[in-house]
Amino acid sequence: MKQSIGVDIGGTNTCVGTVSADGTVHQRAQFRTDEYDNGIAYANRLAEAVREVMQGDTAIAADGWAGLGIGAPNGNYLSGSIEEPPNLRFKGITPLVELLKQRLDLPNIQLTNDANAAAIGEKIYGAAKDYSDFIMITLGTGLGSGIFVNNQLVYGHDGFAGEMGHISVIPDGRYCGFGRRGSLENYCSATGIRRTYFEMIAQRGGTTSLDHMPLGEITAKDIADAADQGDPIAQATMDFTGRLLGEALASSALITSPAAFFLFGGPIKAGEVLLGPTRRSFEKHLIPPFKNKIKIIESALPMGDAAIIGAAALVAC
Repeated sequence: MKQSIGVDIGGTNTCVGTVSADGTVHQRAQFRTDEYDNGIAYANRLAEAVREVMQGDTAIAADGWAGLGIGAPNGNYLSGSIEEPPNLRFKGITPLVELLKQRLDLPNIQLTNDANAAAIGEKIYGAAKDYSDFIMITLGTGLGSGIFVNNQLVYGHDGFAGEMGHISVIPDGRYCGFGRRGSLENYCSATGIRRTYFEMIAQRGGTTSLDHMPLGEITAKDIADAADQGDPIAQATMDFTGRLLGEALASSALITSPAAFFLFGGPIKAGEVLLGPTRRSFEKHLIPPFKNKIKIIESALPMGDAAIIGAAALVAC
């Protein structure tokens, strides 16, 4: 397996890293994504950052490069374009792979969305190495999913398969950025967990263990930690989140019959306060032929480098 370069395009920052065959990130570079409202200008800056890490990693460079993998919001593997990204300043369709091929001398450049990249990373470097059928769930600002069936990532006819975060779980629920209501990511993402917590405080009143923190600084991880320490409102928040997530996973399991779901993200690191209610709800909502067969497993990818590793895995094989 040759060494590769991974790029994680976020709404605020873009992170670039060289990745060796064992999944270790070596050289790194970072710049602000939100400084660019033009796809061509952004591609110029990204190419510059890629050259920077390549030149800095002479040990890997001596063995040659497998290529460059990119994880991006609304990244389309089939077209090589970022299409109508919800959280980037450059809108419309940006043919990023083609733009980078014009600027970089690399044998292979591939693009996909961030959740698909995480699924590939889990398959190659993480806990899914021995699984041919699984679904990766990423819990961050949004909720993404990547689906493997028979050792193949599912892209669908247009490259956008696997948008589990946008399935409806509560009719007439919270609005999402696309104008839909009740989407899974509005409740079970890190952002959704925070919103549920604040709503429960408003409904129930009283004090919580996080009252000493400004509301704007409270994270989903803080809420999960508070739940683990016995805060009743935080516990109710995580129970509610787990019930919805488990039910959604059960519905998804009926379609592809995965052997496992791998869950990644800050809230998952809190352990059983979220995984417990998720597993219980999952089993409750499965039909009998599926019960007690499908695992829910915490991702083995490292939090800090997972996005870069996952992106690099696109071209690592």
